[in-house]
Amino acid sequence: MNNLENKNTDTEGINGSQIKDSGFANLKYLIVGILFGIVFVKAEIISWFRIQEMFHLQSFFMYGVIGSAVVVGVISVFIIKTFNIKTLQGEKIEIQPKTFSKGQIYGGLLFGFGWAITGACPGPLFAQIGTGATVIAVTLLSAIAGTWFYGLIKDKLPH
Repeated sequence: MNNLENKNTDTEGINGSQIKDSGFANLKYLIVGILFGIVFVKAEIISWFRIQEMFHLQSFFMYGVIGSAVVVGVISVFIIKTFNIKTLQGEKIEIQPKTFSKGQIYGGLLFGFGWAITGACPGPLFAQIGTGATVIAVTLLSAIAGTWFYGLIKDKLPH
């Protein structure tokens, strides 16, 4: 049995890579994250004002960005499934079917309300802090606390 057949799905998840990078090799993720943050800042998609414009229905800008991301995602998944694309390490990409749960509605509403109130979603929090908007640290701490609390109660929530 080789390493790929002897995987522990409890710790890695369905799409967890079996190839482990060294600590120094993970530097590439930091570099990509920094570049991604720069693009977010330059494109103004982390701007509190742009986010408020979106929620007040005053500008199409953010809807265009989000819509473009959805289109790119749909095309990417189609290409991955059609051509059986593998990871850079040669591992198969498995896209699991999704089942609907009414908790997704509640979670989406809670996420949207938090996004509208704070002007920040979890993706660009560090980029916002990096631009000097240090008050976003409160949002970051709240996101961490909310994630911890969800982990604490998730087994007690309805499915």
